[in-house]
Amino acid sequence: MSRSTLREVEMTSLEEALQHAKEKLSAKDADVLEAVAEAYAYLTELVEDKNTSIAKLRKMLFGAKTEKTAAVVGSNQPPPSTSPPDAAATSSDASNAGVDPQSPANTPSDAEAKHDSAPPAKGHGRNGADDYPGAKKIEVPLTSLAAGDPCPKCEDGTLYESRPGVLVRLTGQPPIGANIYYLQKLRCNLCGALFTAEAPQCACTEKHDATVGSMIGLLKYGTGMPFNRFENLQQGLGIPLPASTQWDIVEAQAERAEPVFEELVRQAAQGDVVHNDDTTVKILELMGERARQEALAKDAAAGATKQESQRTGLFTTGIVSTRGGGKIALFFSGRQHAGENLEDVLVQRAEELAAPIQMCDALSRNAPAELKTILANCLAHGRRQFVDVAARFPEECGHVLETLSVIYRNDAIARQRNLSPAERLIFHQDQSGPTMEELHAWLARQFDQRRVEPNSALGGAIAYLLKHWEKLTLFLRVAGAPLDNNICERALKKAILHRKNALFYKTCHGAHVGDVFMSLIYTCQLSGESPFDYLVALDRHAARAALKPQDWMPWTYRETLEEL
Repeated sequence: MSRSTLREVEMTSLEEALQHAKEKLSAKDADVLEAVAEAYAYLTELVEDKNTSIAKLRKMLFGAKTEKTAAVVGSNQPPPSTSPPDAAATSSDASNAGVDPQSPANTPSDAEAKHDSAPPAKGHGRNGADDYPGAKKIEVPLTSLAAGDPCPKCEDGTLYESRPGVLVRLTGQPPIGANIYYLQKLRCNLCGALFTAEAPQCACTEKHDATVGSMIGLLKYGTGMPFNRFENLQQGLGIPLPASTQWDIVEAQAERAEPVFEELVRQAAQGDVVHNDDTTVKILELMGERARQEALAKDAAAGATKQESQRTGLFTTGIVSTRGGGKIALFFSGRQHAGENLEDVLVQRAEELAAPIQMCDALSRNAPAELKTILANCLAHGRRQFVDVAARFPEECGHVLETLSVIYRNDAIARQRNLSPAERLIFHQDQSGPTMEELHAWLARQFDQRRVEPNSALGGAIAYLLKHWEKLTLFLRVAGAPLDNNICERALKKAILHRKNALFYKTCHGAHVGDVFMSLIYTCQLSGESPFDYLVALDRHAARAALKPQDWMPWTYRETLEEL
């Protein structure tokens, strides 16, 4: 009997059993039993689906779990140095962290200890007036009284300005509004002369205001709203905006913003630290057999290697460049890997600058082939190797995760103290260095003393850390080296959100338009600026921005507007 036939027999028997049960059980109990049967049928379908892994099934049934150490290994897990699973590796928590518990200089302050231990206070859940910077401010004066008038109550005092009362009222409105101007016309009944009212200046320019393309671009490439879904929304709100019109508007706005995007790329090349990573993307123009054959012929004409000409993958690369306190996010979609896109950016780097620190995961395709960088690998990727197998090896994984939590706690303290890169390096060398040395020794002993099977899941996780140890611990040797690549992972969520909602780009040009908008939007968010305000200002002053794009960066455009 086949598996599918067996399932049909089981479901048939189950339905018959349910019918008999409903005759003898109460309605409430029968409903519970029926819900269990439906859950069983759904679970069976998931198991038969070849794309459903055990991990995915667990997340679908029980929800995605957090990767915090306390959630993975349990809150009762002892500190890494108190009682590690290796009997030969015993040391106090203070020695593991490089801290003398009796030394006041190495004891965290009360404020830091309170910050680490106490949960954040619960708020009342309401936003005050200051939390609505984009709201329209309306002043409501007293109609019967004014400052300087005598007090109508006591008749002796004088009124003066006090702090106003504040009311917040939210209103709904279509994302794209419209104004219709009816211009009055008068005609002479004798000579037939026609006189028309003068249109407002704003109505005499283009049909679509700069706010239209900015809103469409923000919804499409910032929040993942597909054009057709937005078209249905606008239609339902009484202001139709076809998907084809939306594309025409954002395409034209992206073209006007191209000089600023190129300036972002140039400035990103000068960064002290660059993060990069890839995620998949679909571009219909590059998919299919015909597109592949055309790409092969094109690559052959260009003299590409056999490996390059056989490439079929499509990727969106995210690059986050930091210099000082500023951050720039860039997106590039196509056949190139993250390392190739980063190389295209770094060719614009000033020759007098030293090689930047590059943070990425351990994939070889993330590193530029020709240009030199100081390569660091993501500690969070190494940590995740142990998170994934913690259920099978709780003791060993608990030791590693608790040890790494010491490093992240030290990095949080360095941020709290606002340490400079050089000061942060010294702090990590003092506080995190001994902990990482102990962890490296413990990892090596697991293989040397045959405590762990190298081919097991735990052995693979340990081998990953040992293989990439130098790049994973660059923060102990180079000032400014980050611990992980999380900032780039968060940036790529923009592309992933678009991919999940819009599914694909039709052409490479369309993908580039998306890259331009995503780069501008996420750079604004990293700079603490409003993406909508920035896109509107950039489009209204596109001619000036094309001449001096450096004056129209998200962190400089407000000063430029004030000068104008």
